[in-house]
Amino acid sequence: MSKLSQQEEKELISFIKDWLKSYGFTQKDLAYELNIKSSRTSEIILKIKDLYKKGGMFNIAKNLIKIEQNWIENIKNDYPETNQTPPYNQLDIDSLVNQINQDTNK
Repeated sequence: MSKLSQQEEKELISFIKDWLKSYGFTQKDLAYELNIKSSRTSEIILKIKDLYKKGGMFNIAKNLIKIEQNWIENIKNDYPETNQTPPYNQLDIDSLVNQINQDTNK
């Protein structure tokens, strides 16, 4: 594969920074997922360039998607769903009061 142009590199870095912000993650989190030791932008760029050499933009996208899926899965696991009954609304309370009144009048 050919090299990333400077414009493509700038756009990728801008995208990655926005992408990280949208999930509330940092470059350190991304570095961990990319299996690199440093979270410096220059090291992340080197890894992105390496991914590009091995398969172009498709390979970069595939790896970022895999990371995003991992993060989403971890977010789901951190917040287990609970089967809580929703709080009563006014109609439910009125219905309960009516039922109580009927029961006490019997």
